Amino acid sequence: MDFYEAVARRRDVRAEFTGEPVDDEVLYRILTAAHSAPSVGMSQPWDFVLVRDPVTRKAFHTHVAARRDDFAATLDGERASTFQRIKIEGILESSLSIVVTYSPGRGSPAVLGRHTIADTGLYSVCLAIQNLWLAATAEDLGVGWVSFYDEEFLASLLDIPDGVRPVAWLCVGPVSRLHSVPDLERHGWRSRLPLEAVLHEERF
Repeated sequence: MDFYEAVARRRDVRAEFTGEPVDDEVLYRILTAAHSAPSVGMSQPWDFVLVRDPVTRKAFHTHVAARRDDFAATLDGERASTFQRIKIEGILESSLSIVVTYSPGRGSPAVLGRHTIADTGLYSVCLAIQNLWLAATAEDLGVGWVSFYDEEFLASLLDIPDGVRPVAWLCVGPVSRLHSVPDLERHGWRSRLPLEAVLHEERF
């Protein structure tokens, strides 16, 4: 797949997972792409936890549903009715989940390039996630980033060591389709800004 086609086709998938297995070689290629991402000081501060166990996934699904309800309770009127129609995750429907974590201690004590901007380590993990997502899209797989959770709950659920931060729970697997328009735009939650609205020259 052409790179720009993969960028354009990439979607946050929630309802379209088929549940079919992901080939081990394909999964390895996707994870290799993620692990090939650039990182500050070449610290490579990420880890990838593959989650297939249905008991673990059900426990996380239950937690996410509660956090979704908490957010829904803060909404009124049109926002509340719009959000009610939006599915926020495919935890149980996807083939597997990949939890990506951030280890700020990796490469310490001297992480070249992180001295003045501590978050560059976290940015590095996000680059790995984007690599993973584009590679999965090129392999005709879907990815969905679940963000309705408490980090402490997820860390406990997966025995993530102290000091290591869970950044993303990614649902991954074959899909029936990838929509041409993102879910939140299709449901009227928000529209994509044109490039011209965010482009500046010389000064903000």
